[in-house]
Amino acid sequence: MKKQIYSPFILSLLFTFLFIFNSGFAQEKKSDPTKSTKYDIGKMWTFESAPVDYFAETYNFRPTTEWLESVRLSALRFGNGCSSSFISEDGLVMTNHHCGRGYVSQINQPGEKLDETGFFASTLEDERPVPGLFVDQLIKIIDITGEVQGAMEPGKTDAEKQQLKSDKMKEIEKKYSDELSLRCSVVTLYNGGQYMLYAYKRYTELKLVFAPENLVAFYGGDPDNFTYPRYDFDCMFFRVYDNGKPLKTTNYFKWSTKGASVGEPLFVIGNPGSTERLKTYAQLVFASKYSVPSRLETLDFLAGYIDNYVKNNPDKTRQYQDQLFGIQNSQKVFTGQLKALNDPVMMARKKDFEDNIISKVNNDPKLKAKYGNVWNEISKALTEYGKIYDEISGYDLLGRTSSRYFIMARTLIRNANEGKETTDSVVNAIYKNFDAEYNNGILVKECDIILTKIGKDNAVVKKVFGNMDKEEMANLILQKSSLITKEGALEFSKKSGQAVLTSDDPMIKFFVGSKARIDELTAKQKDILARIDVNSVMLGRVLFDIYGTSIPPDATLTLRISDGEIKTYPYNGTVAPPNTTFYGMFDRYYSFGKSYPWLLPDRWINHPPEFNLGTQFDFVTTNDIIGGNSGSAVINSSAEVVGLVFDGNIESLPGRYIYTTETNRTVAVDSRGLLEAIKNLYKATRLSDEMQNGKIVK
Repeated sequence: MKKQIYSPFILSLLFTFLFIFNSGFAQEKKSDPTKSTKYDIGKMWTFESAPVDYFAETYNFRPTTEWLESVRLSALRFGNGCSSSFISEDGLVMTNHHCGRGYVSQINQPGEKLDETGFFASTLEDERPVPGLFVDQLIKIIDITGEVQGAMEPGKTDAEKQQLKSDKMKEIEKKYSDELSLRCSVVTLYNGGQYMLYAYKRYTELKLVFAPENLVAFYGGDPDNFTYPRYDFDCMFFRVYDNGKPLKTTNYFKWSTKGASVGEPLFVIGNPGSTERLKTYAQLVFASKYSVPSRLETLDFLAGYIDNYVKNNPDKTRQYQDQLFGIQNSQKVFTGQLKALNDPVMMARKKDFEDNIISKVNNDPKLKAKYGNVWNEISKALTEYGKIYDEISGYDLLGRTSSRYFIMARTLIRNANEGKETTDSVVNAIYKNFDAEYNNGILVKECDIILTKIGKDNAVVKKVFGNMDKEEMANLILQKSSLITKEGALEFSKKSGQAVLTSDDPMIKFFVGSKARIDELTAKQKDILARIDVNSVMLGRVLFDIYGTSIPPDATLTLRISDGEIKTYPYNGTVAPPNTTFYGMFDRYYSFGKSYPWLLPDRWINHPPEFNLGTQFDFVTTNDIIGGNSGSAVINSSAEVVGLVFDGNIESLPGRYIYTTETNRTVAVDSRGLLEAIKNLYKATRLSDEMQNGKIVK
């Protein structure tokens, strides 16, 4: 090829262009950490708007429509909050141990301790049914944006607009559910800039195939959780059945025995739960002052209380260990969120992103006329909400984790007000596995919440409890209430509605006496949230008008594809390895003196010689994930499984609000490590053969 000779004038233009280009690139790379970039919003792309051009430009890989459809149909939503995937034509499903551990506890047979021993079905007949478990497969996606947005237009108030939107969404869900014979739900994207109808096929006949021991699935326990989760064998395998036989499916991820290499394009396919990257700056400030600290306060109490309770009652460890695990997980998440919200650099970046949008709106007369007041309206509504937030949370007590006593009291009052009977089955459900000592301790905390959030000078508090402290209030309830035992609650539930509402039970007296104030606060809250919701929809529309699908929407526990690569990062003054091996797991076992939570099961300590400790075990990537992505497959451009997502590092916790790649990492179990342990350590060759061949091997 001949050299091209350029004139001085052309060279001058070329150098000018390169200078401008490089300057812009440097800005995109963010030399100023307080300035936002396009990808602060993240890379959780929807399948209906997958950025194929961006993938082609970035990775030299352009997925076809057929590739995207096959990948979508191979992925599953697992239960109510995790992800999973088909990995064989015979309905084999892969997910995380921490997603399925609660189901394993339910299927223990007499004398079994599957949390300690693990489980493997040696034959197809040994696979164990898991009642109540289901997986959802996203079959169809329909754009219904015009229908929903159009339905809101006639509304004269924010409350009317919100109600019209809600009614239309329910109408659409019913219409398509009837037409398609699928489970249909309307998904709000871009805060309301877009609405999609997602239609799912639900599979409810699942059986457990393989589960490792808790010790290795959650290796390092709470000390290593988030901070150093690089040695977790966090996997579990189930099978979907159809009329008693393994499901036959043409869509599944094939297994990679080679794994992935540094720099190779990788895709996480899963259902990220919830992010708040498109929220306004005012909403993030509100979260930092009210909602996140309030939630963290509850989690801190529960984590400390249950941990101490189990230590004092070791015979109840198995009863509470899954609950404690979930609470500690959430505790660290909210701790990280609060830290992020109090980080001036992150908040400056969020403010810069918002200022850029406001500037675009103000510079366009049409946009300004329609959207110019959105941010101010949201801010004003949040100011009003802040004035009543603590008191509302006072009446809510500990929400779903409240004592059975207060849950029973509120159930009785609600049914009495609605003229409904409180049946024995309702009472039995509330008092299932009832633990009086545990609930008594929770009750003291609830009394403390009433005193601190509602106030000891509140007229109803004074009338019911006088000047009592929290312990005295709890003792009064335990002495005077009929609801402190299941038998008492069953007898009390036979009373008429009027008798319930006029009862001397102190808990019922407190809530009945507070009804007028609760109704007033609830009405204010409903109005405020309607204003925020309607203006958030407006915000979503303007964001969508400006950016379209060039940025992804916030996570909604719906299927997404996230791109990234294996990459190291600065870690405690050194660098984190991109991969770990089984050797590291044993190093922590010996370095910590063979003590909990770095214990290893006997099968691991006395492993067979063919188990290769040098096999790649876990790895870290730049893929964009959040809670809900647990159990997601990491695939390569050939749609082969190279890993199984199970966590993020501690630096990923701000990811709820912003996506960065400096230190934020996804952590996954390597496909090579999964296969090595299952085949050569557990000797579960029936499973390892199916993983490699994509079908049951006879």
